[in-house]
Amino acid sequence: MKFVSWNVNGLRACVKKGFLDYFHQVDADIFCVQETKLQEGQIDLELDGYYQYWNYAIKKGYSGTAVFTKVEPISVRYGLGADESEDEGRILTLEFEDFILVNVYTPNSQRDLARLTYRLEWEDRIREYLKELALAKPVILCGDLNVAHSKIDLRNAKSNVGNSGFTDEERGKMTALLDAGFVDSFRHFYPDQEGSYTWWSYMNKVRERNIGWRIDYFIVSESFRSRLKNAEIHSDVMGSDHCPVLLEIK
Repeated sequence: MKFVSWNVNGLRACVKKGFLDYFHQVDADIFCVQETKLQEGQIDLELDGYYQYWNYAIKKGYSGTAVFTKVEPISVRYGLGADESEDEGRILTLEFEDFILVNVYTPNSQRDLARLTYRLEWEDRIREYLKELALAKPVILCGDLNVAHSKIDLRNAKSNVGNSGFTDEERGKMTALLDAGFVDSFRHFYPDQEGSYTWWSYMNKVRERNIGWRIDYFIVSESFRSRLKNAEIHSDVMGSDHCPVLLEIK
């Protein structure tokens, strides 16, 4: 079974830059997107053979997630519950027969760390949410998690210590998640590989020089480790400042 996750940084713009070509070429069973930046009725995607589920942000042109799946889920949940996270359209949870998929666009702590406190509270809520889900079925978490966990997950680690996405606090929350019974699927296959990034600044020639960060993930329940078949980063796919990431399970 093949999964893809991609922060498209505006789906309407990404469609104009080849999104559908990649979508049909990769032929995923479940395709998750983050940062759709649109509201209901602002796009009409013809995706034959796929069920579509959308979580829109109330704020126009902001955030948002979607899941396109060949397999109809048993149930779909939007948000973490009756809190402001739903207002930003950051979470979609789909239950299937033998696993639960959670598509997430994690809040950025912002350049001046103005939103770091909110971000850390979010991390605690999502971790407890995933642990609760995992009591019922194995969990597959994917999305833009807005953190480079280890020094090998970004090009210039030393100069970025303490910056948004690479604070000790954010990295510690990722460690806490993995310690709670979850596996970073890419590092399962490539524990020491450097230079594998999923996001690059739009600054001149940054992507050409591969000065990037790995902040997009597939994280699975420990019980799913034996079912991991393949993990890939499709860094050659353009259309966004992020690239798609892929997971295959047996």
